Amino acid sequence: MQVKDLTVQELKAIIRETVIETLGEYLEDADKELELKEDVKQQLLDSLQETESGVSGIPAEEVANKLGLEW
Repeated sequence: MQVKDLTVQELKAIIRETVIETLGEYLEDADKELELKEDVKQQLLDSLQETESGVSGIPAEEVANKLGLEW
């Protein structure tokens, strides 16, 4: 399957899953020698918990508009 064959909802789900996985890697992998300030780490954890519990963040369309992208 190619990206062009996905529905908007399927693409959003893939993006959401990728972001969650990536944040998890940054928060859990001490071997990468990444240092996050404690308050930034807490904000990311809070955001991740909200996302997993179904709370929506900024709609992708709004972010795209702010960046001058077409959605």
